[in-house]
Amino acid sequence: MNKPDVIRCKQLKKSYTQGGLNVHVLNGVELELKQGDCMAIVGASGSGKSTFLHLLGGLDKPDQGEVSICGINLQTLSEKAKGDLRNSSLGFVYQFHHLLAEFTAVENVAIPLLIAKVPAIEAERRAKSMLEKIGLGGRFEHKPGELSGGERQRAAIARALVTEPKCILADEPTGNLDEKTAGQVFDVMMDLNRLMGISLVMVTHNLALAAKFPVVKTLHEGRLLDY
Repeated sequence: MNKPDVIRCKQLKKSYTQGGLNVHVLNGVELELKQGDCMAIVGASGSGKSTFLHLLGGLDKPDQGEVSICGINLQTLSEKAKGDLRNSSLGFVYQFHHLLAEFTAVENVAIPLLIAKVPAIEAERRAKSMLEKIGLGGRFEHKPGELSGGERQRAAIARALVTEPKCILADEPTGNLDEKTAGQVFDVMMDLNRLMGISLVMVTHNLALAAKFPVVKTLHEGRLLDY
């Protein structure tokens, strides 16, 4: 049985003007990501890894080419429809957790559900369930300042997963963590990929971490290549 496409991009091109020069970041990038696929993307600093992830998530627009999420071409959608598709189908995890300092772990994780108009009681129930799945069942009422670095990143992962997206796009999610904690966060993400069938694309400069992925790609001179 063929697995459905989650993300597909064709001939993505992106450039920026910097210091009066036109800098080509992506030059005809192609990618096909199926349900449950798990991929790491590596590359030199400035190679365009984060830019590529933003294009895949519809957070930026390519100069040329197209991106489809769950078979829907982003370029055909209004900004509202694009946002709705992104919020229902994708979860984002960044190097910095971006949790709201004045909110508890449960409140932070529930935010995407509340934005999606899920009733508050149901949003809280689902937030608690997701926190339990990632090992933060005893931290519901803790605010970010009362959590360790690894716990904060786990809470950020729970927030990304609480809408049950098709894919997680992770940009250096362990970059601020020590080696042991980074390994623990990585294990959580891989377990969720395996148990929930959520696709995962992680951008990282950590080659040892990337080597644990079944598929590793590198961005080099504007193209996505097998590592």
